[in-house]
Amino acid sequence: MNTNTAPDTDTSACPMRFDIGGMHCAACSSRIERVVGRMEGVEKISVNLAAASAEVWPGKSDAAELQQQIMERVATLGFTATPAVSDDAALQFEENRARAAADIHARLRRLLPMAAFAVPLLVISMGHMLGLPLPLALDPHHSPNTFMLAQLLLTLPVVWLGRHFYVDGITALLRKAPAMDSLVAVGTGAAFLFSLGNTLLGLAGSEPMTRAMNLYYESCAVLLTMIELGQFLEAVAKRRAGDAMGALMSLTPENALRLNADDPAAAPEQIALDQVRVGDHLLLRPGGRVPVDGVVLTGKSAVDLSLLTGESIPVAVAPGDKLAAGSVNGEGSLTFMAEAVGGNTRLARIIRLVREAQGSKAPIARLADRVSFYFVPAVMGIAVAAGLAWLVFSAEPVTTALTIFVAVLVMACPCAMGLATPMSIMVGTGRGAQLGVLIKNGAALEQAGHISVLAVDKTGTLTTGKPVLTGITLLECPAGMDENTLLGMAASLEARSEHPLAHALVGAARARSLALLPVEEVVVAPGMGISGQVVAQGGPVGIAVGNPAFMAERGIEVSAETQAALAQLAEAGQTPLLLAVEQQGRARLAGILALADALRPESASVVSRLRAMGVRVVMLTGDNERTAKAVARQAGVDEIAAGLLPADKAAYVRRLQGEGHMVGMVGDGINDAPALAAAHVGMAVGTGVDVSAEAGDIVLMRDGMEAVLTALALSRATMRNIRQNLFWAFGYNVLGLPVAAGLLHAFGGPMLSPMLAGTAMALSSVSVVTNALRLRFFSIK
Repeated sequence: MNTNTAPDTDTSACPMRFDIGGMHCAACSSRIERVVGRMEGVEKISVNLAAASAEVWPGKSDAAELQQQIMERVATLGFTATPAVSDDAALQFEENRARAAADIHARLRRLLPMAAFAVPLLVISMGHMLGLPLPLALDPHHSPNTFMLAQLLLTLPVVWLGRHFYVDGITALLRKAPAMDSLVAVGTGAAFLFSLGNTLLGLAGSEPMTRAMNLYYESCAVLLTMIELGQFLEAVAKRRAGDAMGALMSLTPENALRLNADDPAAAPEQIALDQVRVGDHLLLRPGGRVPVDGVVLTGKSAVDLSLLTGESIPVAVAPGDKLAAGSVNGEGSLTFMAEAVGGNTRLARIIRLVREAQGSKAPIARLADRVSFYFVPAVMGIAVAAGLAWLVFSAEPVTTALTIFVAVLVMACPCAMGLATPMSIMVGTGRGAQLGVLIKNGAALEQAGHISVLAVDKTGTLTTGKPVLTGITLLECPAGMDENTLLGMAASLEARSEHPLAHALVGAARARSLALLPVEEVVVAPGMGISGQVVAQGGPVGIAVGNPAFMAERGIEVSAETQAALAQLAEAGQTPLLLAVEQQGRARLAGILALADALRPESASVVSRLRAMGVRVVMLTGDNERTAKAVARQAGVDEIAAGLLPADKAAYVRRLQGEGHMVGMVGDGINDAPALAAAHVGMAVGTGVDVSAEAGDIVLMRDGMEAVLTALALSRATMRNIRQNLFWAFGYNVLGLPVAAGLLHAFGGPMLSPMLAGTAMALSSVSVVTNALRLRFFSIK
């Protein structure tokens, strides 16, 4: 049994998800977490106030039985727990959006008539104090009974429309789990009952004029109306917090065009998206949105991934290239084969990660949860003590004590406190997804902002990860052969190899429009080189491409000058390959092919900006030290560790942690998995259309170091936003409670009206949500 409320570590069991109804403040969510978290068979639980949901990680008990027990236990607390109908993130989002819309409409239907009764009530009760003329029939000095009855009749509809505050609040109080509604119910209920008593006594003839001047109907009715208004505005703002999630959901089209594989000439058939199967051949028209993940069969175009990865430049695609669901086709027409459909597409996985992140908690949220759990009972005690103190130890009338009692109760509603963290996380993670940064949980979001050392893999992170031909040096080149001839023959031979350097040579030949020639007798020496016969117009030509050791095995001498040239290229971070040509029984070194894993154009700039943020950058690589130093010089990285195996990288990360640093690790999510898992925050680069880097806490969907900078800056911005929210939420209560308790009035100052306290309480929640919504406009400056 574990009472942890934030799942910091993964568990083998899948969480059970519930939609929670009836929560209004952090005290509600904290109460559910504590009670359910102590249940037998519950490993962990996380309740999200902003999303009105809960995730429960079960232990070894029967899941179905535990689910029923959780629903019953939550019901005893005065809330509802309904199992999520589907694990499909898109379906759940639509259900939540429909539920939110229904809640907003229900609140509006209550709010409008409440305001219609509360406004005239406020005019009647307070107008004569402000110099507003009242008819004699309603003037308290001429018709006190009519004055009292009019206020009562205007208050009763408001109390009836706001009865949910009393039903939920009193129920929670009787269950010894008071929440925000309990404070509202007790405060407004006391004001109403006090006023009703005075009204009945006045109508019975007991000092009607005095009784009429001591009514608090307007405090009750206007307070209920203002709180309802605040919750309505809060609900509207919270719905806007899901805009990023909605944008992701809207990326998937409803239909797809399926081709008949047996009859290519037949017209495409429009089918619903859920009817697409893996292996189906689909048509993508110009400007159309890709319905599922797939691979291009025919056609050429450019695909816009901006809404999916934040990458603004369209990506060119041709036969053999991958397509991701949700991306937008350019001007070319494509046919492609479906490779992943439904919940297995990249977009579906992104949506799933965002949903899980928005439902998670950051460690900083535990402070608000702990405070809120004890806050409501403490406030009720403070309200009673303050009211009794003014009643017993002052010469003020009983109305003063009542005013202070109600004001304290209403002022201290912890709504803003409970929304401070989850709203910022919801908006921040959604904005991150729009910018190509998937943050998996609130803990990673918080820790990323505190990173002091960033360990970065070289290949594929600082560099492009794809070797390119950087130059050709001619040596003893046979007559009639030039640079292009040598490259064409080398590429023809290397086309038989799957080595990355071979792909680089083939790509360079195609870029120069060089035709690949037939080859014979190909021999591959792993780790050394490749040789064979290239069939040219003048007959077969023996070609060998490889390192000096490979040439030495073939009896080809490498001169001192050539060795110096090789060393110079290696010193510059390039990989040199020797190319030998054999003609008429004589082999000679014809040239040197220089290849390099090019530095990403933005790497040096990003490293510089990271330094400016106070982050120390360390390059970890399995490459040799000479190449690593060359890349480090270009990128502006001062500290490197070369020749590391995956386990060595993890050990290096742990050593940095042992020195007291908060360590982040950036890698490709495969061979860097041990280091990503060891780091405080692992950032996995999900290149291309593959976002399966499960080892990372943050998945960078865009190539390049810019995504790293975005992740760290977004984390800092979100944490700054959370601290602002918590400051105002705590500050509101710290400053407001003494004023509500009559501190200023004790020194001759004004009292705080319960109406103003309720208005301030409602607006504090709205201000917190509005401040969180500013993260929707976050961008790297």
